[in-house]
Amino acid sequence: MLMNSSDRPATLHYEANGFRIVAPGHHVLCAVSGEAIPLELLRYWSVERQEAYASPQLATRRLLGQG
Repeated sequence: MLMNSSDRPATLHYEANGFRIVAPGHHVLCAVSGEAIPLELLRYWSVERQEAYASPQLATRRLLGQG
């Protein structure tokens, strides 16, 4: 069975001013909460860690080593 790109997470390469889609998909998973983040709503990520966050609070928790 073929999966629609909206059914699976995208693979992204995070850069300082945006991200590049490596493998298509509709969303990425938050590195802290595991929550699906639609690509059009993705605003927070770490270039160093190459991971996405669902909110600024979750990004801060991760950067402080709490998530």
